[in-house]
Amino acid sequence: MFTSKELREKWIKFYEERGHLNIGAVSLIGDGTTGVMFNVAGMQPLMPYLLGKKHPSGKTRLCNVQGCVRTVDIDSVGDATHFTFFEMMGNWSLGDYFKKEKTAWSFEFLTQVLGFDKEKICSTVFEGNDSVPRDEETASLLKSLGIKPENIFYLPKSDNWWELEGTVGTPCGPDNEWFYPREDGKDSSDFLTGDRYVEIGNDVYMQYKKSEGGKYEELDHKNVDTGFGLDRLLVFLNGLTDGYKTDLFSGAIEYLEKASGKDYDGDEKARKAMRIVSDHVRTSVMLIGDMNGILPSNTGAGYILRRLLRRAIRYCKSLDIPSEEMTGVAKVFIEKVYDEAYPLLVEKEEYILEEIRKEIRKFEATLVSGMKEFDKCVTGIERKNAFMAAKDPAYVPETVISGKQAFRLYDTFGFPVELTTELAAERGLTVDEEGFKEAFKAHQELSKAQAAAAKGGLTERNEITARYHTATHIMLAGLRKMFGEKTEQKGSNINEERMRFDFNCDHKMTEEELKELENFVNDAIAKKIDVVRTEEPYNKAIAEGAYGVFTPTSDDQIVSIYTIAGVDKQICGGPHAANTAELGRFEIVKEESSSSGVRRIKAVLK
Repeated sequence: MFTSKELREKWIKFYEERGHLNIGAVSLIGDGTTGVMFNVAGMQPLMPYLLGKKHPSGKTRLCNVQGCVRTVDIDSVGDATHFTFFEMMGNWSLGDYFKKEKTAWSFEFLTQVLGFDKEKICSTVFEGNDSVPRDEETASLLKSLGIKPENIFYLPKSDNWWELEGTVGTPCGPDNEWFYPREDGKDSSDFLTGDRYVEIGNDVYMQYKKSEGGKYEELDHKNVDTGFGLDRLLVFLNGLTDGYKTDLFSGAIEYLEKASGKDYDGDEKARKAMRIVSDHVRTSVMLIGDMNGILPSNTGAGYILRRLLRRAIRYCKSLDIPSEEMTGVAKVFIEKVYDEAYPLLVEKEEYILEEIRKEIRKFEATLVSGMKEFDKCVTGIERKNAFMAAKDPAYVPETVISGKQAFRLYDTFGFPVELTTELAAERGLTVDEEGFKEAFKAHQELSKAQAAAAKGGLTERNEITARYHTATHIMLAGLRKMFGEKTEQKGSNINEERMRFDFNCDHKMTEEELKELENFVNDAIAKKIDVVRTEEPYNKAIAEGAYGVFTPTSDDQIVSIYTIAGVDKQICGGPHAANTAELGRFEIVKEESSSSGVRRIKAVLK
């Protein structure tokens, strides 16, 4: 088998021998200058130098193998060709060589180094328009190399042109794309609509400058940007049609087969699940283990990571294996696949595995109850449809899960709306995504209003910090039980990793007291008590036993009260978990002095 290691080495060696500097890979995470969340192509980090800035190395010939993440096709992962993380082999000329050298080198690499049949190679070039002439230069060079004229296709600007949309004065130009036939593909007279040919590489020629009025001027210093997909090339080099049978995935698939007792080749449902789990775990490993590594969260890049991990968890369930097996898959990628190419992953292995475990624990705490809630939504729709159809034969069945229901699954059970949408599609339903956005916006506005009344110490508001905030309520109740009702909150700071809580106390807590407090909180968690929100006038709330760090504008001001039956009743602006069972396990990691007469507890939920 042609391995990924061999392909990386051959690419770098080929271009180093032609005067290129191997600049290595940069972070997968966008730095904010390119307008993307993740680096989606090898050229993305090099944009400043393609636009004219001098490269720090002083070199004008560069090459590397760059990891990339694309998230637009997450829902397509599960077939034979889609990947979330992939590697792009690139080389660049910054005002150095141009079309003659580049077409020759790309052709040489494909045919002489990799052994592709020149008789089968196809290429596309720019067909020209009113602003820029047809790229006959590239077409002529391709013919001179031995590519059959009938295998060269002229395509419009939408297919064979690169430029930064909406800009003026920036480099742009035609591209030359390389294609190779699939053994299982079907011939078509229309190159664009047929599925026989698959793109394996792309050479972009930045030879023009975009001017005002849609005009283009020739550049004095022209650039070349090349990108060849390593993952896709491996498929062709090994005579495969399934991208999950290369050495990049074979170890992970073998691990999942052994763990599940299911056959990848013989079980279509299991095959899809194995692809999704292995792909999403691989991407998660890369994102957490990146030099600028991220963690799961409810915003930005962290949200994408959370979505990937939670989708993988769900498909572990369909394989009938514990979600913890995801760490075994992760170890395969870290120790056997990318140990040499990405040594930082090995250094961060335990950290990566623990963060995956954390997300598994967080999601599994609510997954079962969340699936019950989802099933309840679907059953309600099905029952309504059956009832109405029996009454009226002309009744049009309802097929949409409301935005409000989708938001409840998100807010209470941690279901990304994309997961709800995917689950709905499996049941022949859709989700009112606009309704979800409206519910989400309303929740944000309410949270802001509540935060103005009671800050609660949260650095951000999401399902994780809500659980931590609920834990502070239970912990304060325990402290009041131990030290008396004069015990009050003196400060709080909560993020996704831990909680910090300050309270009045005249002594350092003993080990016995800390253990008693831990047991009190974990006992409340084990009882699975609903956290109930009510509203009533402040004076009535106080009379009924509520308390809290809150100064009303009047005695009859309406306030929010969160009640954990038998444990706590506080005036608070929220947010909170829906049930104590969502908290997991409470563990005190440190107790220390905050100031005179004030102690500080740091704790985590596991």
